[in-house]
Amino acid sequence: MPTDIIMPQMGESIVEGTITKWLKKPGDKVQRDEPLFEISTDKVDAEIPAPASGVLQEIKVTEGTTVGVNTVVGTIAVDGEAAAAPAKAASSAPAPQAREEKKEVKKAAPAPQPTAAPVPAPDAARDDGEEARSSPLVRKIAREHGVSLSQVTGTGLGGRITKQDIMAFIERPSAAPAASAPVPAAQQPASRPAAPAAYPGDLVPMTNMRKIIAQRMIESRRTSAHVHCMYEVDFTRIVTLRAKQKTGFEQRHGVRLTFMPFFVRATIIAIQQWPIINASLEGDNIRYHRNINVGIAVALDWGLIVPVLKNAGDLNFLGLQRGITDLGERARSKKLKPEDVEGSTFTVTNPGQFGAVFGLPIINQPNAAIMGVGGITKQPLVVTDKEGNDSIAIRSVVHLTLGYDHRLIDGAVADQFMALVKKSLEGWNEEIG
Repeated sequence: MPTDIIMPQMGESIVEGTITKWLKKPGDKVQRDEPLFEISTDKVDAEIPAPASGVLQEIKVTEGTTVGVNTVVGTIAVDGEAAAAPAKAASSAPAPQAREEKKEVKKAAPAPQPTAAPVPAPDAARDDGEEARSSPLVRKIAREHGVSLSQVTGTGLGGRITKQDIMAFIERPSAAPAASAPVPAAQQPASRPAAPAAYPGDLVPMTNMRKIIAQRMIESRRTSAHVHCMYEVDFTRIVTLRAKQKTGFEQRHGVRLTFMPFFVRATIIAIQQWPIINASLEGDNIRYHRNINVGIAVALDWGLIVPVLKNAGDLNFLGLQRGITDLGERARSKKLKPEDVEGSTFTVTNPGQFGAVFGLPIINQPNAAIMGVGGITKQPLVVTDKEGNDSIAIRSVVHLTLGYDHRLIDGAVADQFMALVKKSLEGWNEEIG
């Protein structure tokens, strides 16, 4: 008997999941525990492994469909069994985007347009030469115009090539006719764009993650009385320390030395003195949390997620670096579990990695505060020596912003908290391992 592939329950509170991408097609061989499909829930996006080795026999639930946990979404014919893929396998069914092909498409040259949430990377061309994911109409148009679909970037669900995609490619002035045979490997692009941009005028459905982010940001704005304060920090001491020790640190511990554990450690020191920053509101009561669980915002190609470093107050510097690195890697590879994104008591976000001077972050509920880390830049500062003499020097500077809930935290407390964070960073004297 074939082995059923089921929608897993990714946590006690999760009752459904959305299949965002199948990584195999019917007829493909699969190995047990090999990533088989990707799902999105209200907690995490994750890759789901194959429950058995064999051949993917049937896909019962199409990409973009939401089903309850324990629903059978496909079957695997185990080794030795007949594994002919059904002709009407769900993966072959037109994706929702394909319905738009019946409409007329305006002729316009494609132009990149920024999107709030990049769509998944296209899967239009595979190394084994399989035909790009598209409808019969798209393939017919491609044949008539001598275009290889491996050259076309798909913007549909899961990288599917739509009629708009093929027509825009054909109408491009630089698009030269190609032979009907597949493009030789040497002529194919080495890699596909991580996130194909939508064309002006396109109506693109929000991903499940984007919907959840939108909902939670609005809820946070409506819930918390947001106030922000910003502090300028002379970060030269730590920049110099990291430059000297990053090579040896990685050789000793097998993990890169980043700036994030410095910021997290400084906030832990300040929270221990000002525990209201680590609290949360429960009705008319204030919950002072015993543990410091730091949420670390991670930017992904398809959205944003905040995995949690549990019991961060009990970790030394090396433990903080290892934990932060682990959470970031598992977030980007879709290996997080629901418990990895639950239970934060304070959050750190780092828009500065993209060049922002500072940001005004929205509080991650039910936290009372969130700290934003700006970019590290060299600036002229007035420096005072031990004798009180002033001079101007080039220093590495970072701007830190605290967003806090004014229902729980007064401005004076927020400022004293940030002053201690600043003091810890500017006078750093802890061993880093």
